[in-house]
Amino acid sequence: MATAAEHNTDHHHEETFISKYIFSMDHKMISKQFLLTGMFMAVIGMIMSSLFRLQLGWQGESFWILNFFLGDKWAPDGILDPNMYLALVTIHGTIMVFFLLTGGLSGTFANLLIPLQIGARDMASGFINLLSYWFFLASSIVMIVSLFVETGPASGGWTVYPPLSALPQAMPGSGMGMTLWLVSMSLFVVSSLLGGLNYVVTVINLRTKGMTMTRLPLSVWALFITAVIGVLSFPVLFSAALLLIFDRMFGTSFYLSDIHVAGELLEQTGGSPILYEHLFWFLGHPEVYIVLLPALGITSEVIATNSRKPIFGYRAMIGSILAIAFLSFIVWGHHMFITGMNPLLGSVFTFTTLLIAIPSAVKAFNYITTLWKGNVRFTPAMLFSIGMVSTFISGGVTGIILADSALDINLHDTYFVVAHFHIVMGLSAVLAMFAGVYHWFPKMYGKMMNRKMGYAHFWVTFVCAYGVFFPQHFMGLAGVPRRYYTNSEFPLFDEFIGMNEMISVFAIVGALVQFIFIFNFFYSMFRGPKASQNPWGSNTLEWTTPVEHIHGNWPGALPTVHRWAYDYSKPGKEHDFVPQIVPLEEGELDGGAGH
Repeated sequence: MATAAEHNTDHHHEETFISKYIFSMDHKMISKQFLLTGMFMAVIGMIMSSLFRLQLGWQGESFWILNFFLGDKWAPDGILDPNMYLALVTIHGTIMVFFLLTGGLSGTFANLLIPLQIGARDMASGFINLLSYWFFLASSIVMIVSLFVETGPASGGWTVYPPLSALPQAMPGSGMGMTLWLVSMSLFVVSSLLGGLNYVVTVINLRTKGMTMTRLPLSVWALFITAVIGVLSFPVLFSAALLLIFDRMFGTSFYLSDIHVAGELLEQTGGSPILYEHLFWFLGHPEVYIVLLPALGITSEVIATNSRKPIFGYRAMIGSILAIAFLSFIVWGHHMFITGMNPLLGSVFTFTTLLIAIPSAVKAFNYITTLWKGNVRFTPAMLFSIGMVSTFISGGVTGIILADSALDINLHDTYFVVAHFHIVMGLSAVLAMFAGVYHWFPKMYGKMMNRKMGYAHFWVTFVCAYGVFFPQHFMGLAGVPRRYYTNSEFPLFDEFIGMNEMISVFAIVGALVQFIFIFNFFYSMFRGPKASQNPWGSNTLEWTTPVEHIHGNWPGALPTVHRWAYDYSKPGKEHDFVPQIVPLEEGELDGGAGH
């Protein structure tokens, strides 16, 4: 055993630059690769949203920056081409949902935290982990390449509904750009499945001595259940994409029936685009929780650590994660209330969707009661976590409205839906991701990020985020449809011209302030002050490893766990935190065992 441990700790000295930084099988390095790739994709998605917000805020006006980014073909004289507008909306949505919030969030934190917090040397399979990242990178590259296709990138909305996505001749963005979108997403699904299987096997099999399931930090519980959801639901998206490729390339009619294009009647009969919607949303709704659960897990960890209090209702939190996972598979029909669904079936989906509000509310109440009377430290990570609780609640409330089929029929495909899912899913996950980066940056890079820049980043981001999405609820209630290039044809919507300008200003300021974070991130990586081993006074196992990364995480033997992860401010203890490796004293109760 001693020889094996020595081999583990010494192994990293023999590695070349390529084996250490490019083809690494070390989970810590792979987590950094996911994070940096996710950040790069997020910047592209953010630039896209700023470009189409220019069009929405000042409709039909000329902007040199549009011509600078998109050229004379797609922004002649600085005016955005309508086809490119829809393409920007499509690729922005795709990048944010899949490449940032799924790959970037889960890939980064599952890789970083699972082995460190369960007391494992590494993932169950380092090679499968490496493949998971490289499929993710390949997927990202294909998506970026699709931006440079002559007919333009995919432009059927991020959900790529047929027939726009199934007929290459339907519109410019239905051609090669759409084919590359489907190839990219197929590679992405492979990455997610390889990663997810690895995470599940690692949590089940590689927990260190004493690390029972009820002593796991909630971050690991969340990442574990997320991986299970992904393994069960991503294959359905793959089948949806595969059948779409068949319809595009091989003349099948899974999704097509009785369609005229430019006066020509196509031969395809017997298919239905609603089949695609069922397949897409069977992944698409669990996907919301694939994005949200890691965010909730990170928030649990950060709030407990910085409130200096045990997390409130640990077992209820685990129960709510399991309930959300189960219910997420039986609610997909609420995306389809206006497809002519049988009203009885609609009422079933309404019921299951409203039901999912219960475990979500349990989480929100538990965060608030953990903060209540805590000795709260307002680190940048803590501010982002509290911000996440705010967006999770305010976005969730509008979800209850959209869950009701009678109300959804009026609000479907309006800005109300845009506002709802951006706040509850987009913002919550992004804020939690920032919280995770600020909190675990010392673990990833051995340096501390600048706190004042973190505060500036949080407050401007938070204000701008609500400034963008809160007013959109009122536009949606008035019936303003989403994804329209311009609303100037409808005098009914003229009153929202000023509101659209304000939203665009908030969006562009919010995008620019992210460069404070990017500067802080890279400056701190190289020039930041050196971190101590446990800068936040945290109980979990990752803070017991040396600041300098070593290949097997711990020199010598693996740690033994004696208690749950949330023994903060325990009466009679010298410090306000008791790490999991500290043995229980006689008569002392373990919180994770239900005491």
